[in-house]
Amino acid sequence: MKITIKRDKSVESFEVSEGLTLLAALYEIKEKQDASLTFSSGCRASICGACAVRVNGKEVLACAHKINENDTVEPLQYHPVLRDLKVDKQKAKETLKRASAWLHQPQISVEITPEDEHRTERQSDCILCDSCYSACPVFAVNPDFLGPFALTRAYRYSEDKRESNVKEIIDHIQTNGVWDCTLCGECTAVCPKGIDPKMDITMLRGTSLQHGYSDPNFTAQSFGTPDFGGGFGF
Repeated sequence: MKITIKRDKSVESFEVSEGLTLLAALYEIKEKQDASLTFSSGCRASICGACAVRVNGKEVLACAHKINENDTVEPLQYHPVLRDLKVDKQKAKETLKRASAWLHQPQISVEITPEDEHRTERQSDCILCDSCYSACPVFAVNPDFLGPFALTRAYRYSEDKRESNVKEIIDHIQTNGVWDCTLCGECTAVCPKGIDPKMDITMLRGTSLQHGYSDPNFTAQSFGTPDFGGGFGF
């Protein structure tokens, strides 16, 4: 079975055994054909997210993807490529800091019910694989965008009953944040844990409205009539 790997500035094809996961195939290539092939891996159980790559233009976890004939493998988009399929994820992780996505002090002392836990249980399953970051088309035009997983994490903590300052979280996601998302749903489509960042961002927009913010793109629109400065064609 043949697979193609886009590595650095070259494209190379390799013959691998049938029935393997992509990660197993990469190890087979490294052990038997090219010891210099570089990629990331960790748990091999879809838990750590280290092995995320793109196959045929879609983000997958290499440890979970069953290879098919003529699969084309490449590194994640919008990440500096260190070598071959290994990318630097540091810039993506820094978006969590910019989004202020954590519980702020002082925390509210309150009983957390099973229903409370269930409300943000899915968002808490994020493994930071960066698949949603790589799939997001906004990064092609705005490299400063916070990105899906940072906004999902912001939503997770904005909904936490222990959070004493929801407005601080909301304040931090206005610039290059919730209003820059196109709601295309590509992030949701590739998440290996079934998280729906598109819906989380939609919910954050509603919370932003409650805190006095509005979509800056909407206020700048013209509706086809002469615009005398109000932004609404008046």
